[in-house]
Amino acid sequence: MAFLNDDIRKQITEIFAPMEKEVKIVLFTEETGCESCEDTKGYMEEMAELSDKLSLEVLDAQKEAERAKELKVEMVPAIVLLDEAGKDLGVKYYGIPAGHEINSFITGVLEVSGAGEELPGEIIERIEKINTPVNIKVFVTLSCPHCPGAVAKAHKIAMLNPLVNAEMVEANTFGELSNKFNVSGVPKIIFNEGPDLVGNQPLEEFLKTIEAL
Repeated sequence: MAFLNDDIRKQITEIFAPMEKEVKIVLFTEETGCESCEDTKGYMEEMAELSDKLSLEVLDAQKEAERAKELKVEMVPAIVLLDEAGKDLGVKYYGIPAGHEINSFITGVLEVSGAGEELPGEIIERIEKINTPVNIKVFVTLSCPHCPGAVAKAHKIAMLNPLVNAEMVEANTFGELSNKFNVSGVPKIIFNEGPDLVGNQPLEEFLKTIEAL
């Protein structure tokens, strides 16, 4: 079964053309108990074919437990984007980044490859000043048009500060976690399992919340 039709493949191939450096996609799956792992694997295989600067490594989270721990992977399916040197930049997707989330995945690939958008100097300075570990979970659904923007902002912060780890979490795939954080609307953004924001908030709001932690 193909996940991407010819038109979408052509569009994404063109979008990926400006990629400057290689990006390594690491996908963690499990053989049992993961309903969306097979679809996520097929989807990532098709994505990886759309640029010679993309590579895909598929790992079993149980058999490769040490690698999963190293990359802070706690659930499956999990996608981690690594730079050309294999460095983890804190960019993670839990669940298949399909539907509207194809946009946050494409943005993440471009950012990690060095073809992302520049932020104002003062914003970069504030991100670089973050001096305590921060985990950002952005709960999304695949039908939510506002969610990719929130995911992209969280990932951008993570890429600019090694203390920040940012995760897209597909709310329906991980229902138990969604219930734990009372996710009733998306995007819902959780900072260090405490303060939260709802909606595709400006980057300024992300930073104000982090600075108040």
